[in-house]
Parts: sequence; structure tokens; C-alpha cells
Amino acid sequence: MTLEGQETAGPLQTTLLPTANGSRPSQELEGHWPEIPGRSPCVAGVIPVIYYSILLGLGLPVNLLTTVALARLAARTRKPSYHYLLALTASDIVTQVVIVFVGFLLQGAVLAREVPRAVVRSANILEFAANHASVWIAVLLTVDRYSALCHPLHHRAASSPGRSRRAIATVLGAALLTGVPFYWWLDVWRDADAPSLLDEVLKWAHCLTVYFIPCGVFLAANSAIIWRLRRRSHGGPRPRVGKSTAILLGVTTLFALLWAPRIFVMLYHLYVAPVHRDWRVHLALDVANMTAMLNTAVNFGLYCLVSKTFRATVREVIHDAHLPCTPGSRPEGTAAGSVLKPPGLPKGAEM
Repeated sequence: MTLEGQETAGPLQTTLLPTANGSRPSQELEGHWPEIPGRSPCVAGVIPVIYYSILLGLGLPVNLLTTVALARLAARTRKPSYHYLLALTASDIVTQVVIVFVGFLLQGAVLAREVPRAVVRSANILEFAANHASVWIAVLLTVDRYSALCHPLHHRAASSPGRSRRAIATVLGAALLTGVPFYWWLDVWRDADAPSLLDEVLKWAHCLTVYFIPCGVFLAANSAIIWRLRRRSHGGPRPRVGKSTAILLGVTTLFALLWAPRIFVMLYHLYVAPVHRDWRVHLALDVANMTAMLNTAVNFGLYCLVSKTFRATVREVIHDAHLPCTPGSRPEGTAAGSVLKPPGLPKGAEM
């Protein structure tokens, strides 16, 4: 995901965010982007710069703290789910560094987008690869929770930390490979002509890979989990949603809600009104991009809200960062037990 179009209104520089279309003649790719007359102004002004600076300044330390806490819990419990949550947090960190810091703040605000075209295109690969990795690790977490809750015996026999690490490595490799075609991603802000077949294919591939297909998996798996929980308590009291299930539902729901505006505006730009001609679509994509990036910083709050043991581990990490590591320096309540075990679920279903 390239955070395009954050330039302010005024005379256009011929080097503004050159993200080339692979369908254009190679001679054109050697020069500068032509200026587009009547280009829509960036009515958001400096608000995106302030927003992304705050998001990076707060979100990156929080994600680093989350990584340390989850690493401790994964080492203590050896539960595969913690490895998926750890990989999800790591991919969020990469997304913040590659997209927010390098893509927007460094290239856009600091360097005024005067960056060699090859560098920008190569950055596109990393940006889309980071998006794909983050989303599909969440898919792995969903499949793991579905297996643990709906097929506990098979999950106990098949799941292991080693298998989860191999699955994560496979997803990361696939994410990098699927990011390569987006080297030819055409910046929607410079798309003065009707989109070519390559443009349309890449934009639809983006929407399908990072939203429609993962959300289909989330909807199917979460629906099956909820149906199974209700079936177990048929004729009895209303089932309690365990902490692991609550985390899963929270992560997937937040992703679906925060990414929906970007996908909608992207398709609106493709088929209804181009971003560079209509300031309202321009503003909508600015807001949609900021909303989507918020997804990289909200999981910490979700984990703290749901899991008491995660909160205790975070306090332990902070405590250990300020005091020497001694046997008596560990806070109470951080025993390496079953930390996110939902009440009443079969063994092997906990996180």
C-alpha cells in the first residue's frame, strides 16, 4: 500500500512521487512525470503529516513493547497462537517503518518526493509485501483458532511451535513474492488517463489479496466458531466467549472496519471518479489511508483490554527495563500458566 497523494496544493514538482505504469513506453519512464492540469488540491494540508508522526511516535514503541511481552509468553507457554500474534505484531512494525516512516514521512514530507523512480518502485514491493504479510498472518491465527475450537483433538495432535514457525515463514515468503508485481503499481494521483488493463488488474489484485479474500476467511471461520460455542451450550446458559476468541474477533473485526474505507475509495477511483480530478475523492483517500494505518497500532489496546495476563506481562517488561533483573523483581501474577484459556473449552483450544 503506497500512501500516495499527500502533496500540498500549489505548483507541481515534476518529481512528485513517480510511481510508473508498466504499460507506458519505456522512453517515458526515463523522464519526469508530466504535470496534470486541473489537479485536485490536497485539502487535508499538514494534518496527515501530524497524524502519521503521532502514529509512528506512539505506535512503534507500543508495538515493540507488545513484541517483547508476546515473546516472553510464547517462550513460557510454547503455544502456537502466541507465535502468530508475535508475527502479526512484527509485521505491523515493518508496515509502520516501510510505509509510514519511509514511504510517507521520509519520501513525502522530508525529501519532498524528490526520490529516484527505481527507489520508489522498489519501495512499492516492500510496502505491499508488508501489507500482505500482516493480513495473511491474521488469517493463520484465524485458522489456528478455528482448528482449536472446532477440531480440538486434531489441533492437539498437529499443532506445535515448529509447525507454526514454518507456516509463518511460508506466509512471509509468499508475501514478498506477491509484492513483486506491484513494482508497476500506478499512482492513483497521477492516473490522468483511463486505467490500462495492467492498472486494473493490479488494483483488483490489491483489493482481493488484502481485503476481500481474508475477510471471507474471517467471516467463515468466526461464524463457525460462534455457532460451535452456541451449540455446546444448547439448552443451557448463554455461552461465555473466551479470551482467545475475543482477541480473534477483535483483531479481525478491527481490520475489516479500518480497511474498508480504503478499498471502497480505491474502487470508486477506478470506476467512478479519479482522485486527481475530484478534491472530495482526494480527501476521502487521504482519510482512508490514515484509517487503514491505524490498524497497525490498535492491537496492543485490544490485548490489554481482554487479557489480564498480557497486562501483567507488560508490567513485568516495564519493571525489568527499570530495575536489575533479580528473582524478586518479577511482579506477582505472571506465572507461566495457561494465559488466555477460555473457560469451559476443551484442552488445546486455549491461546
